[in-house]
Amino acid sequence: MLTADEFPLTDGSTACIPLIAQIMADTTGMDLETAQSCVSTNTTAWAWRNLSLYGGNEGDSTKLIIAYEAPESVKEEMAAEGGPLDQKAIGRDALVFIVNEENPVQSLSQQQLRDIYAGKITNWKDVGGADLPIVAFQRREDSGSQTLFQKLLIQGGELMDAPTELAPTEMGGLVDSIAEYNNTANAIGFSVYYYIDQMYSQPGLRLLAVDGVTPSNETIADQSYPLCNEFYAAVRQDSGADTPERKVYDWLSTDAGRACIEKSGYVAVQD
Repeated sequence: MLTADEFPLTDGSTACIPLIAQIMADTTGMDLETAQSCVSTNTTAWAWRNLSLYGGNEGDSTKLIIAYEAPESVKEEMAAEGGPLDQKAIGRDALVFIVNEENPVQSLSQQQLRDIYAGKITNWKDVGGADLPIVAFQRREDSGSQTLFQKLLIQGGELMDAPTELAPTEMGGLVDSIAEYNNTANAIGFSVYYYIDQMYSQPGLRLLAVDGVTPSNETIADQSYPLCNEFYAAVRQDSGADTPERKVYDWLSTDAGRACIEKSGYVAVQD
């Protein structure tokens, strides 16, 4: 469909990197290993900014993104200053919660999770676990999983401050940094399913069931797992019909495009 040189400059979420590489391989005939070496992304928030605010017809600007939903603050930036986009859901993922495999707790309800992250439940014994304080980690404000966490679980409710650590910056200073998930016996963290299942398979981790349903490709596909959400392909509205980015964007809704998504281990959205 395209030559390797024609493939559009594509940005996206970290958890979408394998899919972007597979799309590049399937649409250009490039071998997957080479395609993987060509993919570089700038996280969810910056992918949307790079397309809407800074994308365009220039050769070195972002033309296509494969990404999770933009944070609300970025949506506001795009509405105020960005170029209009065409976007569509192409796949489904889920917000998942991670604990140490030695933690006896197997499932939490959505309300229990909300209460943990509001600071109302503070000890694992209150939800059937050991007598240990709960350390509830969050992600960075601009991460795709933090956006899903706020949207799907918190829904505007109470949210306690995340654990912080002092981290040196390149400028030599120290800043408060939201601590990312650290696998300790009393910790709980969250991510998106694909990242944990396919990209970061770390020994000692276990996924919690939510409302009694364990996340899997099957429970995400049929949406019996309660914290599912779609991810998107997007191009600028001013991308012409014959541009490489528009061709790839349209191809993603074909049988071949959906097969590419499934082949990468994601759950494709069916029209």
